[in-house]
Order: sequence, then structure tokens, then C-alpha cells
Amino acid sequence: MLKLAVNGTLMRDLELNANLLNVGAEFLYEATTTPTYRIWSIGDVHPAMVRVSEGGVAIALEVWAISAAGLAQVLQQEPPGLTIGKVKLSSGEEVLGVLGEPVLCEGQREITSHGGWRAYMAAHKKRSADMGNVERVKRI
Repeated sequence: MLKLAVNGTLMRDLELNANLLNVGAEFLYEATTTPTYRIWSIGDVHPAMVRVSEGGVAIALEVWAISAAGLAQVLQQEPPGLTIGKVKLSSGEEVLGVLGEPVLCEGQREITSHGGWRAYMAAHKKRSADMGNVERVKRI
């Protein structure tokens, strides 16, 4: 079995988590990267994480155990521009992980300050709810 770090919609209880479960992958633990990554929202559909030489932060992610065949199947189902590479964890461990090609991030919203996809989506939902409340007040 291989270890795979996921930082977006493959995480537990998110949209594409079934892609991991369907190939028999098993959740191992939550982790963070070394502070050498940045992350972008790709159309608010999924994230893309890229390792950088400066200006990075620790990104929250999950580590899963997955077979090589399962990894190949999951990768084939990933959106274009996402790939597998080595990810450095804050524990010092280096595992395979889902990364974004830099070109995929061009013109997209950088969400690095949120520290991860879950935190960004929670803030995004709160902003949307707050905007809805403002609109309701305006109509009154």
C-alpha cells in the first residue's frame, strides 16, 4: 500500500471521497504540509496545491493508504491539471500527494491564507450566507 495525501474534494465527507472508498483506500490521519505550499480554488469546484520556493504555508490535508492500482484509477478520475507528486509533511515524512500544475492556477483565486480547502469552503459558505442576509435586510 502507498500513502496518498489529499487536500481537496477527495477528503472525507467531500464530493469525490467516494473515488477513494471505491478503490478500497483507507483513511490514515489528518496532517499538514511543510510551510512550502500555496493553494488556489479552481472555480470553487476543487483546489490545486503547488509547492513554492518562498511565500508558502502549511496546508491541511488527509493521508490515505491506497493500492497502486487504486491510485491509478483515482488519478484517471481527477480533473485536468491535477497530478501526483511528492508532498512534504510537517512530520518530516514525504508521501505521494495530489498537486496542481502551475498553469492550472493562473487566473484563479488564491486561497493560501485559509490554510486548506475545508477552511476556504467554510469561509466561502459563511460569506454567501452573510450576503444572503444583507440582501434580505435590503428588501425589508
